[in-house]
Amino acid sequence: MFDFLRRLMYGRYGSDALNQFLMVIALVLLIPWFFTHWAIFSILILALIILIYCRMFSRNIYKRSAENQKFLAWFAPIQRKLAGRKMQMQDKAHRYYKCPSCGRTLRVPRGRGRIEITCPHCKRKFTKKT
Repeated sequence: MFDFLRRLMYGRYGSDALNQFLMVIALVLLIPWFFTHWAIFSILILALIILIYCRMFSRNIYKRSAENQKFLAWFAPIQRKLAGRKMQMQDKAHRYYKCPSCGRTLRVPRGRGRIEITCPHCKRKFTKKT
């Protein structure tokens, strides 16, 4: 069985980050479909699944790789922002602020009241409440 799958997938593109993202969208669309059974949801879900399988079994690896790179370039800022939010929520001892002039993220101790923060990169001072 595994030999059959190995031979089937030889020279094919396989799964990547764009396929995983499309699968998550299909699963999210599945939730409202359970409650409404509208045809538009089932059509969108089916189209996404067909697109996922077409990309996965494609032999044009370079085009699929280019599509994935464009997706990653588009999704990277969103992913960084989400990772930063997660870090801020998990860190109970510090607050994170952006420097108004250079945009660097600064970490300051929480619970100190109003403090003057000096950016170590551009030396700009600004006041924030921790």
